[in-house]
Amino acid sequence: MKILNFGSLNIDYVYAVEHMIAPGETLASSGMSIFCGGKGLNQSIALAKAGVPVYHAGLVGEEGAPLLEACRESGVNGKYIRTISGRSGHTIIQVDRDGQNCILLYGGANRKFTKEYVDEVLGDFEAGDMILLQNEVNLLDYIIDSAYAKKMTVVLNPSPYDSALESCDFGKVAMLLLNEIEGGQITGEEEPENILEKLRELYPETKIVLTLGKNGAVYQYKDERYYQDIYKVKAVDTTAAGDTFTGYFLSSAVEGMSVPEGLALAAKASALAVSRKGAADSIPLRREVMENGRQMQSPM
Repeated sequence: MKILNFGSLNIDYVYAVEHMIAPGETLASSGMSIFCGGKGLNQSIALAKAGVPVYHAGLVGEEGAPLLEACRESGVNGKYIRTISGRSGHTIIQVDRDGQNCILLYGGANRKFTKEYVDEVLGDFEAGDMILLQNEVNLLDYIIDSAYAKKMTVVLNPSPYDSALESCDFGKVAMLLLNEIEGGQITGEEEPENILEKLRELYPETKIVLTLGKNGAVYQYKDERYYQDIYKVKAVDTTAAGDTFTGYFLSSAVEGMSVPEGLALAAKASALAVSRKGAADSIPLRREVMENGRQMQSPM
């Protein structure tokens, strides 16, 4: 089985602030850093650092060399990444003193996929291969339909949530990995229990991984349900927490680990990621997760 991540690649401009800026406010930043990121790239790097071979497909602009280098350094196979004219996707990220973040996203090259490019990439994959997707690229509905028609296993992180997702057939998705905000946007529910019940009603054949911030995460498939608490660390930057969780949980599934084992592995990796600055740069290697995981406090 081959794994393809058809996803975004962004350059992240990260500003350290005392608090999130309010409308009409001018606020001085205490620091500024530039990192490689994008939900797609972050998740590919998490898979690679977890020890799972992954191909990344996506587009970068003329200043995208650092994104290509990040793939090479992390062990992500970037043979399907293309460089086009114009700007790469980028973000402006505020990180406050508690490590919480807010993100302004510019799509750039990530929004310039063509059907011809999608078909070219998918032509190298077949039934049983896995495709991982997020909502930071265009033609998401076309990619889902095309991969499903090839009998690939479709995994979707429906983030960020917007109207483009309304044209996507979630019934073709084998696994949804989402947070409680996205779960609420899809279902119209607020409480995690109600979100899970509604998702099971809407997509009875889909595996669900719902992350709940400080309250951990829960896996649901039909009548099966497992909960996972977080591991206690000092949060520095939460930007790549969810992407790290996604990559490590998928790696556990590929390796045939049990769901509880996979949730625990993903929670430990995510905890390490939030204790570091940056997006892709914060994602730990598998050996770091195994070594540090033994010393982490028991789940809260």
